[in-house]
Amino acid sequence: MQVDAGASSDLDVPGLRLRSVQGRLVMLATVLGSGMAQLDGTIVTVALPRIGSDLGAGFTALQWTVNAYTLTLAGLLLLGGSLGDRLGRRRVFVAGVVWFALASAACAAAPTAGVLIASRAVQGVGAALMTPGSLAILESVFRPADRAPAVGAWSGLGGVATAVGPVLGGVLIGLAPWGWRLAFLINLPLAGVVVLVSTRAIPETRDEDAAGGFDLSGILLAAAGLAGVVWGLTEGPAGGWRVAPIAALTVGIVLLATFVAVERRTAFPLLPLSLFRSRQFTASNVVTLVVYAALAGALFLVPVQLQVVSGFSPLVAGSALLPITVVMLLLSSRMGRLAQRIGPRLPMTAGPVIAGAGLALLVRIGPGSGYASAVAPALLVFALGLSLTVAPLTATVLAAAPAQQVGIASAVNNDVARTAGLLAVAVVPGLAGITPAAYRSPTLLSAGFHHAALISAGLCVAGGLLSALLIRNDVLVRASSRGAETQVHTAVPSPHVPHCVGPGNRAGA
Repeated sequence: MQVDAGASSDLDVPGLRLRSVQGRLVMLATVLGSGMAQLDGTIVTVALPRIGSDLGAGFTALQWTVNAYTLTLAGLLLLGGSLGDRLGRRRVFVAGVVWFALASAACAAAPTAGVLIASRAVQGVGAALMTPGSLAILESVFRPADRAPAVGAWSGLGGVATAVGPVLGGVLIGLAPWGWRLAFLINLPLAGVVVLVSTRAIPETRDEDAAGGFDLSGILLAAAGLAGVVWGLTEGPAGGWRVAPIAALTVGIVLLATFVAVERRTAFPLLPLSLFRSRQFTASNVVTLVVYAALAGALFLVPVQLQVVSGFSPLVAGSALLPITVVMLLLSSRMGRLAQRIGPRLPMTAGPVIAGAGLALLVRIGPGSGYASAVAPALLVFALGLSLTVAPLTATVLAAAPAQQVGIASAVNNDVARTAGLLAVAVVPGLAGITPAAYRSPTLLSAGFHHAALISAGLCVAGGLLSALLIRNDVLVRASSRGAETQVHTAVPSPHVPHCVGPGNRAGA
């Protein structure tokens, strides 16, 4: 059922209707595709203690189980967005889903921590191909009036996938000593559904004006620079900041600075710096960096704290995050519509502050903590703030990008979120005093977790203050007052909820 995006006879403007049969199938494929990556990330987070005991992995290896995936994903997201714009968004999205499924099978079969980490890095390549495409498809195939509701629904349902992951992970992990392997195998049937629906229902779109070759030097510099920075920040605290991590960190920073210089001069840049001429686009990405660092820094450690310190089973620890599922499901789409009516500044200011309050309440979780008294209140407050933040942040980035660059703009914002998660997982545990030795002591681990929660809470509040200072209301309010057709394209000098609600998209891995 390949149809042109504007071919439906009941449309008076080009694009699919959200409530049409084909529109619902497009939503199913994109939500399930991006949700698959989010689901994987949150399941893996719950599985970390079991993976560590089964494979003999220490805390640093568990950090790399998360960061190897996020590193290749962040390093190649811009390439994935560019490939989608040039070769076809559906084609690259489907290719990424297939790649992700095959790498998931390799993760499930990993006999050692080293093989698992390598397989996770390969898995991140597939995610880099499919992640920017999911939201870019929504932006390019739906009629303008249906884009904000589609993004809101995508955000809410994606958040649900993120929050369901820990519960499902707890169930799978508890099935057998090797149950964590099922956390990866579950991706295979999901990928089959996504491929089938995508090939039948999603119209192919691309940037017809795209020209020139691919920025190979930019790809290599970005990936190598991120790798150096993350390796140095992860290994430095664990090993006492010897020469190797300091050198890696220094080289990584130099390579990233060189990447920016190269992108300024190249004719066909991997990262079009012209996007950042829009103050709204730049401000939204700054807020994304701060807020998603806070989310990753805290939520990476919550399942570990609940299992190692509070004595929760994997199932109970995963189920403990259900409030996030419920609140995101109820509020995300509504918050997207609210931001369209009143502008994004207020929800993007209040949301991170409320989420920060929820993260601060995590300090009440310790040995013997009860769910109702310590865990649920913190997560409910956090989920409320997150629901206020995610959809307005997504809509703001979407509204600040030119239509022909939706894939690359989505990848930029997603990349910012992933990089924030990378840095947070590498840095926050060390700042909080969680060393490999502390991980082996529940008392020291708990104290470090409380410090990490407060650090993350402070970052969230800073994100809200930055929104108050930097985010304008004029783009979304003007779009609402002048009609739906201008909603996404009012600012030409801007896609995505960075898909994790946890450490891994818009949280994910």
